[in-house]
Amino acid sequence: MSEESSARGIVRFAQSVDRGLAVLEKQLLAWAIILMAVNTIANVCARLGFSSSLFFSEELNQFLIVLVTFVGTSAAARQGRHIRMSALTDLLGIAHRRRMFAVMQVITAVVVAVLGWYAMQYILRIQGLGRVTPALQMPMWITLLWLPLGLGLTAIQFLLAAVANIRGEDVYLAHSVRETDEVDMPSI
Repeated sequence: MSEESSARGIVRFAQSVDRGLAVLEKQLLAWAIILMAVNTIANVCARLGFSSSLFFSEELNQFLIVLVTFVGTSAAARQGRHIRMSALTDLLGIAHRRRMFAVMQVITAVVVAVLGWYAMQYILRIQGLGRVTPALQMPMWITLLWLPLGLGLTAIQFLLAAVANIRGEDVYLAHSVRETDEVDMPSI
């Protein structure tokens, strides 16, 4: 097997894993938002109908917001919708801009992965303390698992984007989003 065909196999494998992760992200985000809406509506109905809030409603929504935030970060990175400062890179030619993006994406991936590692260490510490949530009495560490998961997925997305910039001819914001594909946002 040649080096080029094995590289193509690795890329195909990475793309299939990425497609699976995209489905997982979409499902998690969709169900979390639906559950937040249902929970909030039920809480409003309970307050209006019975003059009493659901005891767990606020806590559940807090957990779901953490999920949406950290899993959503990975989804934003996959779509090239993350914040970037492009004043300097816009002045560069395509080849230099590609390299600069690759370097920035690798650095971002490393920083996000380190944050994920620290989040995991924090979760292990919380697990060791045996802390539980006030209303639902769930182990606190379970509610925090979205942090390293979302950060890990985000790190993978930035690494895939860096590989696209190293291997490709265009400038990539994400592994399948070229800079030229970007839709300009209307100015206000």
